[in-house]
Amino acid sequence: MDVLAEVLRVSGARGALGVVLKAGGTWGLWLDSYPGAALHVVSRGTVWLHVAGEEPLQVHAGDAVLVSPGTAHGIAGGAGVKMGSCDREAAARAFGDGRALRLGSAPVQTEVIVLHYEQDPEVRIPVLTSLARPMHVTAQENTQLKRSVELLAAELAQPQIGTTAAINSIVDLLLVQFVRAWLARHPQEQYGSWLGAMRDQIVRDALECVHAQPEHPWTTETLAAATSVSRATLSRRFRSALGQTPGAYLTQWRIDLASVRLRDTDEPVESISAAVGYGSPHAFSRAFKRARGTAPGEYRSRLRK
Repeated sequence: MDVLAEVLRVSGARGALGVVLKAGGTWGLWLDSYPGAALHVVSRGTVWLHVAGEEPLQVHAGDAVLVSPGTAHGIAGGAGVKMGSCDREAAARAFGDGRALRLGSAPVQTEVIVLHYEQDPEVRIPVLTSLARPMHVTAQENTQLKRSVELLAAELAQPQIGTTAAINSIVDLLLVQFVRAWLARHPQEQYGSWLGAMRDQIVRDALECVHAQPEHPWTTETLAAATSVSRATLSRRFRSALGQTPGAYLTQWRIDLASVRLRDTDEPVESISAAVGYGSPHAFSRAFKRARGTAPGEYRSRLRK
């Protein structure tokens, strides 16, 4: 069981090309909070990332930085540059025409590819949303990421048959490569995040069990036995990594799975409750209402209006 792949699949996490920026001279752009995560990939020059309450972060060519959903931030050609607001209409026109968005008046010195990643709002497992600070990976930290950036830049520079499909695939690949590089190089920044929990082998083993068989009647004791540790050890490590008990995580994942099926299928509530591990529709309805504030049938009707 590839836990990251499974959660990305269920959560519908998909990337999309936002805009390509080409800038020179003095320039700065403030980006309003965006509901998805933003990945800024610098293919040429140097960019400074500005986030309220943080020191400006210098991002060099070949580097990438991921900003969590809903984080207002700016990018600029310098640490002290005053930033203007983003002209979304101009950005949309540039994207629609296949052109780069030009910033500044001097010859182009910097190129940035802005990518967006969204996940299904019905899935509450915080793959990207639990990041307290921007994630920064340098070109030296991962050569695979650098090669993918170069491939993306080449596709954008010379569009041809199949370019749209190629770009979509590369954008999704970049997220996985970025996460791999960050997990390998930045252990001190990962505590308390879902992605950081992947570094703890005991927690990851338990998550693999939960995601492989969410319908199984797991308890902390049976999960501990499946991962060959004591119940106390699993509870302690799980809470340290994710801030919740194994049982709370299991319930959250089951409700996420059920929410997606209620919205996207016509399966009876009874079938869904059994598929996600509840012994009776009544128990499922009670757990679902506690988590989502409404009964499963009402939830399905509201989403389909």
